[in-house]
Amino acid sequence: MPHLVRNGTTLAAAELAGKRRARRRGLLGRDGVDGALVLRPCRQVHTIGMRFPIDVAWCSRDGRVLHSARLAPWRLSRVVWGAHFVIETEAGTLDRWNVAPGDLLEVAP
Repeated sequence: MPHLVRNGTTLAAAELAGKRRARRRGLLGRDGVDGALVLRPCRQVHTIGMRFPIDVAWCSRDGRVLHSARLAPWRLSRVVWGAHFVIETEAGTLDRWNVAPGDLLEVAP
């Protein structure tokens, strides 16, 4: 299973949603997420129909965090131009991991 890595340190297991159907479904229908969900490609997300708030990190093609936000259920994020993929986690997780704009994240096998 892939992992989310920063500076050689594994942050969490990562589930990849690379196909259109998987990206569209995202975290819908779940009560939580263990680790992180990576949606690639992606520039904008929504939490319409979701049961819990999430943290989202928008990353450039090379994995640089461009923007992060916490979204409550039934919200639509802004479009983050330059983003190539997003990382979705349960609310509070990005703070626990100390992930901030400018950090370099990698999805490693």
